[in-house]
Amino acid sequence: MTYLKRLAVDVGGTFIDFVMFDPMSGEVSIEKVRSAGELSEQFFEGTNKLGVETAELGMIAHGSTMVINTIVQENGARVGLITTEGFRDVLELGRGSREDIYDLFYKPPPPLVPRSLRFEVPERLDSKGSIVKALDESATLDALQALKDAEVDSIAVCFLHSYVNPVHEKRVTEIAREAFPDAAVSISSDVVREWREFERTNTTVLNSYTRPKMEHYLSGLESELKKRQYKGDFTVMQSSGGITSTEIARRVPVRTIQSGPAGGVIGACRLSQELDLKNMVVADVGGTTFDVSLITDGHYVESSSAKFNRRPVLQPTIDIVSVGAGGGSIAWLDKEGGLQVGPESAQADPGPACFGLGGTEPTVTDAQLVLGYLDPETYLGKRIELDVDAAQCAIAKNVAEPLGLSLQKAAAGIVHITSMNMAYSVRQITVERGHDPREFSLVCIGGGGGLFAGALIKELEMRQAIVPQHPAVFSAWGLLNADYREDVSFSFIKPMNDVTGEDLRSIFRTMEEEARKRLGMHTSCDEGLDFECYAEMRYLGQEHTVKIPVKDADYSSLKMVTLRNRFDKYYEKAYAHALPDHALEFVILRLVAVGVLDKPRLSPVDKGSIQSEFADPSDRLVYEADQNSFIACPVYNRDYLLPKTDIAGPAIVEEWSTTVLVLADQKLRNDEYGSLIIRNVE
Repeated sequence: MTYLKRLAVDVGGTFIDFVMFDPMSGEVSIEKVRSAGELSEQFFEGTNKLGVETAELGMIAHGSTMVINTIVQENGARVGLITTEGFRDVLELGRGSREDIYDLFYKPPPPLVPRSLRFEVPERLDSKGSIVKALDESATLDALQALKDAEVDSIAVCFLHSYVNPVHEKRVTEIAREAFPDAAVSISSDVVREWREFERTNTTVLNSYTRPKMEHYLSGLESELKKRQYKGDFTVMQSSGGITSTEIARRVPVRTIQSGPAGGVIGACRLSQELDLKNMVVADVGGTTFDVSLITDGHYVESSSAKFNRRPVLQPTIDIVSVGAGGGSIAWLDKEGGLQVGPESAQADPGPACFGLGGTEPTVTDAQLVLGYLDPETYLGKRIELDVDAAQCAIAKNVAEPLGLSLQKAAAGIVHITSMNMAYSVRQITVERGHDPREFSLVCIGGGGGLFAGALIKELEMRQAIVPQHPAVFSAWGLLNADYREDVSFSFIKPMNDVTGEDLRSIFRTMEEEARKRLGMHTSCDEGLDFECYAEMRYLGQEHTVKIPVKDADYSSLKMVTLRNRFDKYYEKAYAHALPDHALEFVILRLVAVGVLDKPRLSPVDKGSIQSEFADPSDRLVYEADQNSFIACPVYNRDYLLPKTDIAGPAIVEEWSTTVLVLADQKLRNDEYGSLIIRNVE
């Protein structure tokens, strides 16, 4: 049997990370390239640096920021919308709720489709999917012609109640294919089959808005791979934490909004299993953002909906809080002269001032270099030589001199503010959701994670910080630990008293068959398929729902009381009270189908051949803010640290792709798996 290598490629705002796993030897190879220029060219630049031929690869897993960047930067396609007569302004009307009820000047985000490109056609279904008014095909053709004349790039179709019966939406697709074969049409029943008209329409529009870019990008990569005789699976990470085919990612790109940071969360889940740590906060410090998520009882937290750039999306999504706080975040002074950091980033081009590529604004990386945390000569394995003078000049001109501070105090202020912004995000996802951060371990990943690990656990009084092996490419490593995943949802608004166990059994079996068909195209589901069923329910008369698991044993009508008790338990956990005598109703049924893949194994690190003298530290002058002076700080090479080595802070541990800072009153241990564990000394 031939064991082909597996490659993970994670595209970030500053770097593209590559991780290759060889199942024969168990060896993991890593590489990074700057994400500036044409992405497809950088994709193959990375594979060339790894020295791998495409014929040696059996699978490629890809994490992309293409969709989220398009949404945030609002540079997507020109979209037209076709909808049910009378519902042209759903995007504009939205919901009656406001993001900030105290903002007297609140303005909702403008629709991505201007009114001139929104067309109504006569048709109507009732809430059960029965046809009330047949689709007017002549009006549909007129609307399509008008959109073609308006030179739209993509068309979204969202009809009332089409989540129950997609017949009219599918007919629009057929008409468009016959009359305008080049039109890219997204129908809501293909993107999201759930109720809530505004959210469903917005999700479909976002899909159309991002689809042309995603299709162009993935098609270009696939074409190049085909030229290079690649015959394996090419997959894309979804926001849900599972991978899917490029065919689905091209057609439904809205599934991949959180494709980038999702890999890190999946990798952290795997780490939690290996280290037997059930509660973790995952902190991913990249060049542009700080992404933080939660793992409880060994599982990541996910939601069936989310907001991106203030717009709702109905898609299963890992619950991730993101702020503009990364290595490339720019330091600046506000109107009152206060020091701020982010959310604007220098990104990969021109990058921080110290990169010497034309950047002149001070960034977090510049501040860390000035403070002595980074070695200018060995940064990123000597791939980039850092310019200390440029970093000092940028901070002095834009921060230190205007504030009347020394260069070092200004740099320390930049790093401190960044740390506090990150700590606030951790509190958002823990304290504000009923969790005590002191009961969690902090997993710090990303190129900058190790530099903030000590400061965060000190500020938040957390148990420990864990910096795993290869933290700078950990999200890419996480892609290799993901399984295929398909989510099927069914709107089922019905009082619980009118539902039997056999009703649930029938619906879930139908959903399971649909999921099997979707997963059937994948050739590498090594370990078979797993299914998980859920019900979103609420007390009769309420608006929002609580999701509970539904297990096979609960299908029997005799066990409906089990669902009732389970809902009350979950509701009380979320809201601190329950209404056990109040009637319940089902709202949405969900099925998660997972095609299980074989994964890289974490093994204890063998460094028995390393001679002790190589593990001896060197010294570097590092600024100590409390003493307002530079001190001699021991610097260790991570590659030469033996398992179970203990190091007292202050200290620095370096590897080619990242730096780990251990503060005074902290200690570090290198565990048997090569993870660096930082704890506060009491």
